[in-house]
Amino acid sequence: MAVAVRSGRSNMLSYRVFASSMFTLLFILTLSVLFSSHPSHNEHLVTQTNGDAYIHRSVLGLRPDPLKTRLDLVYKQANDHIALVNAYAAYARKLKLDISKQLKTFEDLGKTFSDLQSKPTYRTALFDTDGPMDEDSLRQFEKEVKDKVKFARLLISDSKESYDNQLKIQKLKDTIFSVNELFVKAKKNGLFARSIAAKSTPKSLHCLAMRLMEERIAHPEKYRDDDPKPEFEDPTLYHYAIFSDNVIAVSVVVNSVIKNAKEPWKHVFHVVTDRMNLAAMKVWFKMRPIKEGHIEIKSVEDFKFLKSSYVPVLRQLESVNLQNFYFQNRAENATKDVNNMKFRNPKYLSILNHLRFYLPEMYPGLHRILFLDDDVVVQKDLTALWSIDMDGKINGAVDTCFGSFHRYAQYLNFSHPLIREKFNPKACAWAFGMNIFDLDAWRREKCTEEYHYWQNLPRVFRKQLSYLGRNKNDDRSLWKLGTLPAGLATFYSTTKSLDKSWHVVGLGYNPSISMNEIHNAAVIHFTGNMKPWLDIAMTQYKELWTKYIDSEMEFVQMCNFGM
Repeated sequence: MAVAVRSGRSNMLSYRVFASSMFTLLFILTLSVLFSSHPSHNEHLVTQTNGDAYIHRSVLGLRPDPLKTRLDLVYKQANDHIALVNAYAAYARKLKLDISKQLKTFEDLGKTFSDLQSKPTYRTALFDTDGPMDEDSLRQFEKEVKDKVKFARLLISDSKESYDNQLKIQKLKDTIFSVNELFVKAKKNGLFARSIAAKSTPKSLHCLAMRLMEERIAHPEKYRDDDPKPEFEDPTLYHYAIFSDNVIAVSVVVNSVIKNAKEPWKHVFHVVTDRMNLAAMKVWFKMRPIKEGHIEIKSVEDFKFLKSSYVPVLRQLESVNLQNFYFQNRAENATKDVNNMKFRNPKYLSILNHLRFYLPEMYPGLHRILFLDDDVVVQKDLTALWSIDMDGKINGAVDTCFGSFHRYAQYLNFSHPLIREKFNPKACAWAFGMNIFDLDAWRREKCTEEYHYWQNLPRVFRKQLSYLGRNKNDDRSLWKLGTLPAGLATFYSTTKSLDKSWHVVGLGYNPSISMNEIHNAAVIHFTGNMKPWLDIAMTQYKELWTKYIDSEMEFVQMCNFGM
């Protein structure tokens, strides 16, 4: 039995050896058939010797020709750049750059690429041959293509800004940013220069004041004070209040009113100046008296109630910080507060600018008074203002708001809780400089007390406001500097809006006011730093002011006002 088992195992092993040999032979024959099906690719490698040599040579024949691959890469690179330069040439034609050198260069470059591939030497040695390639020709072809590609890339790089929208947009943004930086710098310098010019006393004004004082000293007997006239307190006449230290400006206001008044003898002017200019003001109107009408000239010191114990602004004007704000002419300080440069004028440091809040006490016998700034010109008769129905309001003024501009939010600090609670930030602002005041209603509503309340508020609530980092109104915790914000707070909800033709503002900063609007206005106002008596005045408006100067006055001629 053991013999039978060993015999079976021997037969099984013989069968496996036979099967393995058959599969191996079948695999070799299959490979031979596969490689012999592509004789065109390996005929130069095959020699009919034995089977192993034939198979080895056939496998080597499947490897790609490295020169052919290299040619394909160079050829593709050339075609890609042909397409690119043709695309730029087409875009140049679309942009109507037909006459440009770039267009011609792109077209010539595309043609050069095509001509390079069509050269007979390259066609024969590289593209149309069935045999092996000429490596020297390929190397020369590759060199020429790379030179052309390098030139094409350089040309595209140099001209890309003309075609690449993103690059053009970025370059435009950079240019705008650079120009804007220069503009902001120039604007700051211009504002600072105008601020200095506005603060300075022109030579002609200084000359005029000195000449008038010399006249007063040389002939004291001619300039004795007259007794007060009854017309100064007659409430049936038309009364004006003008507070200024500028002699020539006051004379222009008075002359313009008288020349355009239908009944000039009914007009009374109350002029208040400081002690320094009082004598010069009196001498002027003695030498050049108004033929009709009446003029009263006083100094601030003549009103005894105007003391620091009663007037809060007098206490504030003693602040060193506030004086530095007005008088330190340093460019680096000016540029920190460009939007408020117009308020950096010493006139805001003068009590003359704040007298308007004491009109009922200054003129207790009057019912109505018209307040005029010294930088206005009157072009029409104003008597109709005294008969306007004020509807119980105190202040008659022209609104200056349009759109979102000149609203209370631009003048008052609405981050302050008391300002935010009291006022509407969208309320319309109005012009200070030609205002008809109902003095009886003023006294009844106690508006001066309201003005004092707001001026004294930072002192009363010093602890409560300490979190703001400010405890005085001279630090502008409530509003911007100047009298307009204080007026907006004082006469809030008590101002009657007048027709805009009564008062046109902006002739000291806005060159775009139409002459039609100006000629239709009863009063034109040179608000802004470019006052008509300064060299920086706007020339298109200056004649509107100079025509009311008394040019025959000898001192005016001597001081050369540039008329």
